[in-house]
Amino acid sequence: MEKLRLDPRVFKVPIDKMRAGYYSDKYFTRLVEVLKCANKSTRVLYQFFPRRDATIVGIDEALAILRFGTGYYSDERRAKRLFEEILEVEKQINHAAWDMDREALVELSSWKWDLKMKLNDLWQDRWEELDVEALYDGDEARDMEPIMTVEGDPRYFGYLETILLGVIARASSTATAVKSVVKAARGKEILFFSARFDHFWTQATDGYAALKAGAFGVSTDANADYWGVESMGTIPHALIAVYGGDTAQAALEFDKYIDSKVNRIVLVDWNNDVIGTTYDVVAKAYTALTGREFTLGQTDPSPVIGTGKGRVWGVRFDTSGSLRDKSVVPKDRSSLGVCPELVWRAREEFDKNGMHDLKIIVSGGFTAEKIDLFEKLEVPADVYGVGSSLLKDKLDFTADIVEVDGRPCAKVGRGKGDLSRLSRVESDYWNDNKKRGVEHGS
Repeated sequence: MEKLRLDPRVFKVPIDKMRAGYYSDKYFTRLVEVLKCANKSTRVLYQFFPRRDATIVGIDEALAILRFGTGYYSDERRAKRLFEEILEVEKQINHAAWDMDREALVELSSWKWDLKMKLNDLWQDRWEELDVEALYDGDEARDMEPIMTVEGDPRYFGYLETILLGVIARASSTATAVKSVVKAARGKEILFFSARFDHFWTQATDGYAALKAGAFGVSTDANADYWGVESMGTIPHALIAVYGGDTAQAALEFDKYIDSKVNRIVLVDWNNDVIGTTYDVVAKAYTALTGREFTLGQTDPSPVIGTGKGRVWGVRFDTSGSLRDKSVVPKDRSSLGVCPELVWRAREEFDKNGMHDLKIIVSGGFTAEKIDLFEKLEVPADVYGVGSSLLKDKLDFTADIVEVDGRPCAKVGRGKGDLSRLSRVESDYWNDNKKRGVEHGS
């Protein structure tokens, strides 16, 4: 498959705050301050690399930051005053939004954009003076292998090091964790259920990273934002609770009101009896569809199994790791939670009663190691839902100057690496997709 880069406008880069050094470590803003005051013009080669093997994502967002952030303000004192005014107006907008004061919102928003345009008029863009080479999002990289190089005058981009490392580290950490469970699943689908375990601001980056690493689906619209795909989900425990713990009734109500394009995936662990609850869900779905009674072992359940309205695509097992499902024979701790025996027993029961096409989705405490165990044991799970474990392992990335004015110059123990896998990033790289007839989200 031909590799492409995302248009920098896809990313919601806070341009004014970024250019002001709002998100940059002070030692990097002061680096630039010293170089500007000393009128020190140099051309350096920055080299970015991971501190262990990784699936690399965040390159495209880093390029967007470089595109919008490489340069300087022609009048820095005036730019500083304008930026401080923008921050103050944004605070007033937040208050007006809280009060739903339409008149104030219109006036303040207009004022804010007047200030932003004045600030932008002071910006001297130097993006085209950079030479950038990089891997593509989704590529694998070895420990210490260069994933991106930026060559140019550090007065124009040196202050961005914090932000560049941060977006690559965050996205690559998520992608590397997702890739490990994708590999463990041996081709079975992975649902990315990590949104609830971190701040909502990270969802777009995490979802994009998960999809680049091979996840089948994500759970929020923000997760799907950069790719323009649809988010996925199941019938939640909260809906079951509102219907008094009646999973089958909650499933019927969900089916009644939710778009038919959404696969009906029912959580069936509310009563700690996934097999019995599944039978109840199927029976009531059958009666609702046909008006006839459902007799287990005699009635053909196929009319209500599959995709679309009135049908159950799959059931999700999310049994707590401190509980043993009713169908599991107690032995030891291996009998708790969503264990291999539970899935085996359920699959055998479902198949015995004609539910061969009913998918089993498992979730709750799944890691790459647990998925690998399930696959080694040939546990008949169809889909794995994975959440908090995908956000626990963090990767470190580093950036070093390794050349100054074409000559080697690096701290002891560092040096210019093998750059042979890197691809040149053209100054208008986002137009490559248009040249190739490929649009965003396709």
